[in-house]
Amino acid sequence: MDWKNLPGSGGGVEDRRGAGGLPGGGIAVGGVGGLIIALIAMFFGINPGDILGGGNDTQTQQSQQSPSTQTTQNDEAYQFVDKVLGSTDQVWGDIFKQAGRTYTDPRLVLYTRGTQSGCGQANSAVGPFYCPADQKIYLDTSFFTQMDRQLGGGGDFAYAYVIAHEVGHHVQNELGISDQVERRQRSARTEAEANSYSVRLELQADCFAGVWGNKTQQDAKITQADVQEAVATAEAIGDDNLQRQGQVYVAPDSFTHGSAAQRVKWFMTGFKSGNPNGCDTFNVNYNQL
Repeated sequence: MDWKNLPGSGGGVEDRRGAGGLPGGGIAVGGVGGLIIALIAMFFGINPGDILGGGNDTQTQQSQQSPSTQTTQNDEAYQFVDKVLGSTDQVWGDIFKQAGRTYTDPRLVLYTRGTQSGCGQANSAVGPFYCPADQKIYLDTSFFTQMDRQLGGGGDFAYAYVIAHEVGHHVQNELGISDQVERRQRSARTEAEANSYSVRLELQADCFAGVWGNKTQQDAKITQADVQEAVATAEAIGDDNLQRQGQVYVAPDSFTHGSAAQRVKWFMTGFKSGNPNGCDTFNVNYNQL
């Protein structure tokens, strides 16, 4: 993947790295329990407050949001994230324009160890996520190392897929899909039914990430090997595989993101077609997702 050939975001990345972590307000998560939380939460779209809690201490927030002067926007991690975000801005801006709509670019916050978000305290243990309250994506770039070590996969296109998936949640927010899903979940009669809506939402975000990949493949010179990186990641982060890794009994009713096969299927649906209209996971029988 030639990500350096992609357009930049034009200031869409907010760099809070080196701001001091979670002084006095963080929650330490370690051992096997910490690993299970990280494996389940680190992949995409979970509000960290739902898992780790955390307050809104003013001193903590200020220390987290004051970036270190040693942080530079010239390092490769920043450039990579900026280019991928800029590319998603361009792709979705064009798609929305063709549909007669206006797309609002999200911002992406880079942080180290922890920071404050509009959805509560962000901790590196929960991995990348999108917060609809402030329309920002939160990412500790050490997560990419975790992908390599804990999930046995990585690579530039796999990392870009992570970002594009979170942007997919922003697209859902822009279209009002997220609000509709939240209302359905509140009226769900069982936990399994509520979870099924979450699965549909996540699979659609996977599909939207695939749409971005399709639209970017020429400029970024995406190869079959790149696509396989993303597919391997999608397989690794299926709820069934994560539950097995956490030594938890595989319980489909508890899935919130989709199985490995489902995640691969919907990413590839978007990648092959490049058509977001083909990403309607809400009008498909659940057993056919």
